[in-house]
Amino acid sequence: MTEKLELYKCNICGNLTQVILSGVGELVCCGEPMQKLEAKYEENNELAEKHVPTIETEENKKVVKLKNHPMSREHYIQFIEAITKDKSTVYLKYLNPEDIAEFEINNLEDDIEAFEHCNIHGLWRSKND
Repeated sequence: MTEKLELYKCNICGNLTQVILSGVGELVCCGEPMQKLEAKYEENNELAEKHVPTIETEENKKVVKLKNHPMSREHYIQFIEAITKDKSTVYLKYLNPEDIAEFEINNLEDDIEAFEHCNIHGLWRSKND
């Protein structure tokens, strides 16, 4: 069974799929079941320092940032996603290797959780408060 907003990856071709509505079927790509991605969050870890997104409030906006992560063709953040804790609203920004790993969300009052996907190290999430 899939749940709303879960991410699944094909280990053969690299397709990444997000569930829009929950369902009972199995997600399949290239003839094989897709792998459900579990967002990582680890404290006091060199990988976490570069991959765990931070959420900062600045005036009338929230900014999701990744500090110290490389943004090169070989190693970069592919997207940043912010989701309200009740999963009713999703904000998504795709990034290119030359971009700054930052996502500004205006007029957001809801409590959000942030996610990012690194092309090498996978899915990471902000700390749950």
